[in-house]
Amino acid sequence: MNSGPRTYRLIAGEKGVRLDRYVCGEFPELSRTRVQRLIADGYITVSGQTAKPGQRLGIGDRVDVIVPPPAPSPLVPEPMPLNILYEDNDILVVDKPAGLTVHPAPGHPGHTLVNAILAYFPHLADIGDSLRPGIVHRLDRDTSGVMLVAKNRAAQADLAEQFKARSVAKVYLVLVKGHLTPESGIIEAPIGRDPRNRKKMAVVSQGREARTEYRVIRYVGNYTLLEVRLETGRTHQIRVHLGAIGYPVVGDKVYGVKSPHLSRQFVHASRLGFRLPATGEYVEYTSELPADLAQALRDIG
Repeated sequence: MNSGPRTYRLIAGEKGVRLDRYVCGEFPELSRTRVQRLIADGYITVSGQTAKPGQRLGIGDRVDVIVPPPAPSPLVPEPMPLNILYEDNDILVVDKPAGLTVHPAPGHPGHTLVNAILAYFPHLADIGDSLRPGIVHRLDRDTSGVMLVAKNRAAQADLAEQFKARSVAKVYLVLVKGHLTPESGIIEAPIGRDPRNRKKMAVVSQGREARTEYRVIRYVGNYTLLEVRLETGRTHQIRVHLGAIGYPVVGDKVYGVKSPHLSRQFVHASRLGFRLPATGEYVEYTSELPADLAQALRDIG
């Protein structure tokens, strides 16, 4: 059962930070969208006055926050097979198949990972955002691999803080067109909305900081199989960064190159490392390369 509204009083200790960013930093379990909605609805005020999400705070400003109980979830449980790699009282680690959207969004109202987990764990509906309960990170619809889901508010806040601190190890296997050299490197380039196509992301000077580390595993014909580590988690980061340096992801119809061997992008979340919320112990979970990507490597090689 949902509890009543929660009320907090904060004192800003930093000058110039945006109100919505400040509140998100204090409440990692709240999405930026929800914080902006709370500000617009008057649940978050500055020194007793209504405010806007982009308002800059001064040192000593009083920020009052009321977090109402979440609205009843519109999500419908949908029994689907789940490949669970690990589970305890706080988290689920699942191996997400390609083609499955993580949570409902325009164009994908159902048949998502969240719907499947709700059928397995109904209490997920009580955690965080009504459309993204328990979600602390995402994988693209056509990206397969290790996904982490929180089962309670405390775990969600703990994991969100780990992602914010960039202490989570996010490792992917990626196939790109061409022989990428040098055999290891770091791509640092800000990512934001493509000014020519708002549905796409791009490297843009006013974008958000983005950092991608890679190393070559092996060359396969005129292709390169990479291990990629994300230090930041920008939308479509791997695909945008590798495309920007001239080595497009194979099978990626948006930023990369099409392939007769693949019906989706060759991006697989092969390893995820983090601290267990209950104990602080560092753990890693892995996912083997799926059959379609393994077959594509054989066909290309």
